[in-house]
Amino acid sequence: MPGYKTHIVGAAAVTGGALAATSWLGAYRPGFETMVCLGLFSVLGGLFPDVDTDSKGRRIFYGAALVVDAFLIFREQYRYAAVLGFCALLPAIGSHRGWTHSWWAALLIPSSVLLAPMLLLGLPWKPFLPYYAATVLGYFSHLLLDRKF
Repeated sequence: MPGYKTHIVGAAAVTGGALAATSWLGAYRPGFETMVCLGLFSVLGGLFPDVDTDSKGRRIFYGAALVVDAFLIFREQYRYAAVLGFCALLPAIGSHRGWTHSWWAALLIPSSVLLAPMLLLGLPWKPFLPYYAATVLGYFSHLLLDRKF
């Protein structure tokens, strides 16, 4: 099975291709900073299915979550830090290549990108749709590379 480097490249390639296509079609043209953020969301989505096992991908994913959680605690945003911590625990309730390697998880898990700003901050969901799409694309790239379809 592919390693974390392959999953990072796969997620970046799929999302980069989608961004190139939407830009070429004139449907969506984000700025540079937004493209970098979309790439990060995609890579984290591409690494997420393997966080249920001891892997380099898990260390990268949880390292990023640790930094964000520490920042939230420093900013006294305890509610958001708790939500992040809760979501980070979810992979522990299954076996490797279990529910984290399913098509429905690829759609459901990234929905937190839409729901968290909407439910916790009262923000509209539409501005977060590209981030959801990037995370889903990264997640699906992982499943494709693992030949789960």
